Amino acid sequence: MTLVIDHLVTSGTFSLDGGTWDVDNNVYVVGDGDEVVIVDAAHDVDAIVRTVNGRRVKAIVATHAHDDHINVAQALAEETGGPVLLHPDDHPLWVMTYPDRDPDGELANDQVIEVAGLPLQVIHTPGHAPGSICLYAPDAGTIFSGDTLFAGGPGATGRSFSDFPTIIESIRDRLLVLPPQTVVRTGHGPTTTIGEEAPDLPVWIERGH
Repeated sequence: MTLVIDHLVTSGTFSLDGGTWDVDNNVYVVGDGDEVVIVDAAHDVDAIVRTVNGRRVKAIVATHAHDDHINVAQALAEETGGPVLLHPDDHPLWVMTYPDRDPDGELANDQVIEVAGLPLQVIHTPGHAPGSICLYAPDAGTIFSGDTLFAGGPGATGRSFSDFPTIIESIRDRLLVLPPQTVVRTGHGPTTTIGEEAPDLPVWIERGH
């Protein structure tokens, strides 16, 4: 089995703590010709639906509940019939966007979502947000890191619900232990690999972000 990974970039805003910023988000549609999992429902429901292209949506996985990663989750669920899944620790952030609608299901550490006959493993990586998760596809040699790990360091921890020591622990203990050739498909910006990022852990700790 080969996992097909469709990548699109959608544009919109991110709002938290009274500020709003323009952002470009990476959205991934992962599966085969029959079924897919969507990683992050960001900004542009029509573009995501076009990428799905009639395939069955097994799940709409939220890597965390900042509004730029979930702001079309409800519309996408209605369009595709796919359930929205979120780690319960991010519910306080979720209700800022959807006060009257809960996610359709919960994510848990080590949970496996199967698509195209291959496993996607949920890895709980709190720090950027309490319920941040990464989705690891070992057979494809890739991990969808949301806003936990980027090319150049960890996700931001300067706003509400975030914590720098926690994200460092998540990255060190749960991500940098993966094979170094693992491709890191991030929530924003370019891809990287575990091997490229691992040597810089002491640098991140020293600089504090």
